[in-house]
Amino acid sequence: MENLTFYHGFVVPFVVGTSVLFAVIFYKYVRWFTRLPRRDRQKVRRGIFSFATVRAVWECFTECLLHRRIWRVNPLLGYMHTSFALGWFLLIVVGWLETTAYLGGRFVPLQGHIFFKFFTTGLEHGPRWGIDFEAVMDLLLLYVLSGLALALFKRIRSRALGMRRTTRLTFGDRVALGSLWFIFPMRLLAESITSGLFGSGGFLTGSLGGLLAPVATQGLELAAWWGYSIALGVFFVAMPFSRYMHIFTEVPLIFLRRWGLRSEVREKSFDHFQIEACSRCGLCLDPCQMQRDAGLEQVQSVYFVRDRRYNRLTRRVADTCMMCGRCEERCPVGLELNTLRLNSRHALRNTPANDRYAYARNRDTSSGGGRTGYFAGCMTLLSPRILKAMESIFAAVGEEVWWADRSGGVCCGRPLKLSGEVDAAREMMKINAEMFSKQEITTLVTSCPICLKVFREDYVLPGIEVVHHSEYIERLLGEGRIGLTPGTERFTYHDPCELGRGCGIYKPPREIVRRVGTLVEPAETGREAMCCGSSIAGNGLDKNAVGKMGVAVGRAFEQTGAGSVVTACPLCKKAIARNTSLPVADIAEIVERHLVPAK
Repeated sequence: MENLTFYHGFVVPFVVGTSVLFAVIFYKYVRWFTRLPRRDRQKVRRGIFSFATVRAVWECFTECLLHRRIWRVNPLLGYMHTSFALGWFLLIVVGWLETTAYLGGRFVPLQGHIFFKFFTTGLEHGPRWGIDFEAVMDLLLLYVLSGLALALFKRIRSRALGMRRTTRLTFGDRVALGSLWFIFPMRLLAESITSGLFGSGGFLTGSLGGLLAPVATQGLELAAWWGYSIALGVFFVAMPFSRYMHIFTEVPLIFLRRWGLRSEVREKSFDHFQIEACSRCGLCLDPCQMQRDAGLEQVQSVYFVRDRRYNRLTRRVADTCMMCGRCEERCPVGLELNTLRLNSRHALRNTPANDRYAYARNRDTSSGGGRTGYFAGCMTLLSPRILKAMESIFAAVGEEVWWADRSGGVCCGRPLKLSGEVDAAREMMKINAEMFSKQEITTLVTSCPICLKVFREDYVLPGIEVVHHSEYIERLLGEGRIGLTPGTERFTYHDPCELGRGCGIYKPPREIVRRVGTLVEPAETGREAMCCGSSIAGNGLDKNAVGKMGVAVGRAFEQTGAGSVVTACPLCKKAIARNTSLPVADIAEIVERHLVPAK
C-alpha cells in the first residue's frame, strides 16, 4: 500500500473533463447569483437557516434522485431516470466508502475513487466492514445498465415507453448523450478485464472477467480504461453546454424556489436557473395540443426553453403558444413555463402605455350598489345569456349588486399581459383598481376565469374577496339560499385552463352539475383537461391551427355520450360550441334552468 499510486496517463481525459465542468459551473453560478435583485438575495439570506432548507433537501432527494414526478406520469420512464440518477449517485457514494474501507484515512485524489479497481489490483480484495463492496458495486452498475438499455430502446421505440414523441437534440446534446451511452459499458468492460487478469471482481465483473480471461492482456486492459476515462471526460466537457446541465442546476433551483424566489413578468437572473434546469426530457411534448392536433412543431415549451437558453429565441416560438398550462402541469422539474414565456414576450415586444387608456379614467359605466360586486368581463358581455343567468341568480337570493361593467367598461388587462404588452396591461389594471376601491363592496364575483386569475394575482384589492361565479353559486347552495331541481340529463364538464390549472378551481362546478344531473368526465379532465383551442394567449396561432384543435376538443366531448357540455368560461363556451354538435352552456345557465329560490 505504501507504493500505491493513483496516477496514470489514461486519467487525463477524466481530470480535464472534470476541471472544465466545475470551472464552467462555478462561472455560471457566480454570474447568476451576483445578478439576482436585492430582494431575491434577501430571501436567500433569510431562507438558508429556515425549515425551508430542510424541505429543499428532501425535495432534492425525491425529485433529483428518485424522480417522483416522472414515476407518477410514466413508471417506465421513472425507472429509467431513477436508475441513472440514483444508481450513479450510489456508485459514487458506495465507491467512496469502498475506498475508505480499504485504504483508511489516506488521502485519495478523485481519480483514485473513480478508477479504484485499476489502482488497487495489488491489494487483497474481500469483504470490509462486513460489506461485500464488489457485489454491491456490481449490483449498482447492473442497475444503471438496465436504465441505459431502456434509454437506448426509447430512442428506437419511444411509443413502447408511452411517448409519442421525443425531443430533438442539439449538437451538444448528441455529444453528451453519445458519451453517456459509452460510460457504463466501458466501465463494465474495464473492470471485467482487470478482474479477469487478477482474479478479482463481483458476481458481474468477476463472471464476465472469467469469460474474458483467455484473451485479456494488459494492453487490452489499458485500452478499456482509456475508453472509460475518455467517455467520462467528453461527457463532463459537453455537460454544461447540453441538456444535462440540469443535473447541476435543478438542485440550486429547488433551494431558491423553497426560499421564495420566482420568475416574474420582467426577466431576471433567477430565470437562468429555471431555463438551464430543463432536461428536455420531452414529457411536455405529448400533452401539447398544438403538436398533437394542429401539427405545429418546434414551438413547444421544451424548444422555447432551449432557444431562450441559447439566445436564439424568435417571436414565432415565443408567441405560438396557448399558455394553457398542460405542459407546465406535466413538467417534472416544475418550471414556471408560462411565466418564462410571458417575460420573453415582454422582452420581444412591449409598447409603453403612454396614456393610451387615459380616456377610461373618467368613464364610469358601473351601476347599482351593494356589498357584492359583479365584473362580467369582455367575453361575458359578448355572451348575454351568461349575464342574464347571473341576474336571475342574484335576484333569486335578493342580492343587491354593484354592476361594474354591465354596460361596457375596461378590460381586466390580462389579454394585454399575455401578449407581452405589460405596461399597457398595468395601466388598465390601475384604472379598474381605482374603480373598485371607490365602492364599498366586500365580494367581487366574475364569470370569466381570465379576469379571476388577473384579479387574484395582479390586483391589490384590500378588503375585497374575489370569487368565480361557480364558487359563489356553490356558496349559495351550501348556505341554503337557493335550491336546484334534480334532473336526468347527462352532462360532461370542461375545465377552463385559467380556472382549473390557473386558479385550482375544480370542485365547485362539478358539485353544481351533480345536483342537476349525471356528470360524465371526458378522457382528459381535471389538471389534464384539454384547452378549448381559443386561448387569448395564442398570439402566433392561425385560424387553421385553432380550428384543428377545436375539432379535437369537440370530438372528445361527443365521445363521452353526454347530452350536453357544461363549462365555466364564456370564451370556452363559444369555442366549444363552434366545434361540437352537442349543446354547450355555462354553469350559470344550467343553474338558472334548475333554480329554486329558497323560502
